[in-house]
Amino acid sequence: MAGRIIANLVILGSGVLLKAVSQAYRQALVNASNSGVAQETLRNAVQKSSKVMTEHEARLILGVGERSPWEEIVDKYDTLFEKNAKTGSFYLQSKVYQAKERLKAARSSS
Repeated sequence: MAGRIIANLVILGSGVLLKAVSQAYRQALVNASNSGVAQETLRNAVQKSSKVMTEHEARLILGVGERSPWEEIVDKYDTLFEKNAKTGSFYLQSKVYQAKERLKAARSSS
């Protein structure tokens, strides 16, 4: 008899706990959407998953500053591309190429 009562209490208690947790989660979602956190989190997730190189990242890869002339960017690109062609690092070569293309696109849009 005592075992049955304890089992009923455990089942009822876990049901109440599950309901409270689900309500708290729903309220947290409402609060996040009201404060704009949900939209910002979603925007960050989309940006990270799109794998588009930022202009800042491209400049870091090529080792150029924001005010570097296009000729310097091309020179850095040529140097890094050739060095990676000799060592056989296709991954680094592709990153260097993507960096140049990203800066080229930024240059033409401004």
